[in-house]
Amino acid sequence: MYYPDELIEEIRAKNDIVDVISGYVRLQKKGSNHFGLCPFHNEKSPSFSVSQPKQMYYCFGCGAGGNVITFLMEYENYTFQEAVKVLADRAGIALPEMEYSEEMRKAESHRSRLLQINKEAATYFYYQLRQPQGQLGYEYLKERKLSEETMKHFGLGYANKYSDDLTKYLKAKGYSEGLIREAGLANADEKHGMYDKFWNRVMFPIQDINHRVIGFGGRVMGDAKPKYLNSPETPVFDKSRNLYGLNFARTSRKGNIILCEGYMDVIAMHQAGFTQAVASLGTAFTSGQANLLHRYTDAVLLCYDSDGAGVNAALRAISILREVGMTGKVMNLEPYKDPDEFIKNLGAEEFQKRIDAAENSFFFEIRILQKEFDLSDPEEKTKFHRAIAKKLCEFSEEVERENYIEAVASKYHIGFDNLRRLVQTYAAQTGLAKPVERPKSGVQKKNTPEEGIKRTQKLLLTWLVEQPQLYPKIKKYISPQDFTEELYVKVAEKLFADLEKGTVNPAAIISMFEDPQEQNEAAALFNTKLMEMETKQEKEKAFHDIVYAVKRNSYLYDSGRLGSDVAALQRVIEGKRQLEELGKAHISLD
Repeated sequence: MYYPDELIEEIRAKNDIVDVISGYVRLQKKGSNHFGLCPFHNEKSPSFSVSQPKQMYYCFGCGAGGNVITFLMEYENYTFQEAVKVLADRAGIALPEMEYSEEMRKAESHRSRLLQINKEAATYFYYQLRQPQGQLGYEYLKERKLSEETMKHFGLGYANKYSDDLTKYLKAKGYSEGLIREAGLANADEKHGMYDKFWNRVMFPIQDINHRVIGFGGRVMGDAKPKYLNSPETPVFDKSRNLYGLNFARTSRKGNIILCEGYMDVIAMHQAGFTQAVASLGTAFTSGQANLLHRYTDAVLLCYDSDGAGVNAALRAISILREVGMTGKVMNLEPYKDPDEFIKNLGAEEFQKRIDAAENSFFFEIRILQKEFDLSDPEEKTKFHRAIAKKLCEFSEEVERENYIEAVASKYHIGFDNLRRLVQTYAAQTGLAKPVERPKSGVQKKNTPEEGIKRTQKLLLTWLVEQPQLYPKIKKYISPQDFTEELYVKVAEKLFADLEKGTVNPAAIISMFEDPQEQNEAAALFNTKLMEMETKQEKEKAFHDIVYAVKRNSYLYDSGRLGSDVAALQRVIEGKRQLEELGKAHISLD
C-alpha cells in the first residue's frame, strides 16, 4: 500500500503537532517548546517535549520521538496507513484510492467484510437485549449491578433463545452462509443444518484496540454448558493476541494495567473507575498477550481469583511476564473470590488499597512455594532454602539477583552470605546464572568511544537544525559521508539537501523511516541536548570542536578501511587536507 510522498507531507504539514498532541497530553509552553508528562511511560516530572518549529516530539526520559504521524501510530497503535487516514480526515484532505495488488485487494476486502458482519451481529445483539425477548439477559445484568451507561459502553447484548435468529437476520442483510460461518457466528451439521453459535446468552462483544468488533463471548442464561462460550479463531480474531477491554485500558494512563480472568471482572472494575482492567479471552495468558501489554505499560497487576486455580494462573502469568521483560505484582482479594465480588462488598476505595498493597511477584511465588514445606522441621526448612536459591537463579542480571538475595535473606531470616553461596552453587551447576563477579574498583565504566562518536554526530545535526544559518560555513568540510552510522547518513543526506534549498523540515525527514525504532532514533538526532554556554566565544569554540571531531572521526574511520580501494584512498587524502584546514579555521556563529 502506498501514498505519494508529496501527499504524506501535505497531510503532515496541515496537522500542527502541538494541536494534535494537545488532544492527548496536557502541554505547557516553556520557551520555544511545549512540555508535558510523557504518554509512553510513567513519570512525575515532564520530560516530553513537543516542538512547533520542528513539528516533532521527543521524550528525554524514554527516548520516544517522531512527528505527528509517528505519535498517532504509537499512541493509538495505528498502522501507518490508518494514522495517515485519520490525519487526512482531520485536515479535510481527500485520499486517493490506495494502490493494491489484486491479491491484497481481495484480502483486505474479505477482512473488511468479516469486520462488517461482526459489527452487524453486535448491533443485533445490542438491540435484542433491550427488547421483551431480551428481558432475561437484561435482568441478569441488572442483578450484577451494571448501570445503563456501563452496558452501553461495553456494547452488551443478548442472543435469543431460538437457535437461528441471528443467521436469518444476517442472511436478510445480504451476508452469505459461508461468511457467517467463517466469522464464527454459526455452525452447521447434517442433522440440524445451519444454526447460530450463540443463543440464550448475554453477549460481550470483543473489540480490538481500535474499537472494531472482532469476536464475541457469551454467558449462558441457565445451567447449560459451557457457562461461557467464545468465538472461534477467525482471520480477524486471534485469542492469543487480544485482550478484553484493552481498547479502553490502553488510554487509561493509570501507570499500570490490571490483568484479571473474566469479562464481568473487567466490566465491574471499569464501572468502579479502574479503567485499566483487561482479561484474557477464555484461554490461559499467552506471551502474545504479554507482548501486547508491553506496548502500553511495564507494570502489570495480576488480579486473579483467590482460589487454587487462580493462584496457579497467577504463577503462570508471572513466568510469562518475566519472559518478555515485564514485572508483575499480585493483588490479594481475600476474603472474596474475584474483583467483581470484592468491589460489590467493600467498594472502590478498599479495592484501591489492595492495588497499593499488591505483592511483589517473586515474593508471591516464594510465599506459595513455602506452603509445600513444614518450616518447623529443620530438614524441610533446608529444602525450602534450597528451593529459594534455585528460584533466585532465574534472575540472569547480576544487580537484580543480588538485590533479591538481600531482600529474601532479610525476609526469611537467612544469612545473606550463606544464601548467596547457595545461589552461586546452583548457578554454576545448572548454568542458569553466572556466579557473581565483584568489580575490582568502584569506578564505573565510561561511555564507549563508539557512543562518544555517535553523540558528537547527533550534536552537529541538532545544532544545524536549530541554527541552519551555520550550514554554509561548514559545508566545505562536512558531507553526509562523514557520518558513520547508516541511519545518520540518510538523515544527513536529506537534511543537507534541504539546507541547500534554504529549508529545514526535520518532521519530513522522520517520515522517510517506517520502522518505529528508526523514527525514534531519527528524532533523537534533532533533540540532543546542547551544552549551555554564556559567551559567544564559548559557543563558537564548542561548535568548532564538534565539527572538527566529526571530521576527525570520519578521517580515522576511512583510514582504517583503506584496503586497495583507490576511491577510498582519495577520500582519506582529501579528508586529511580538510581536517588540517578546519583545525586552523574560525567558524563564526554570526
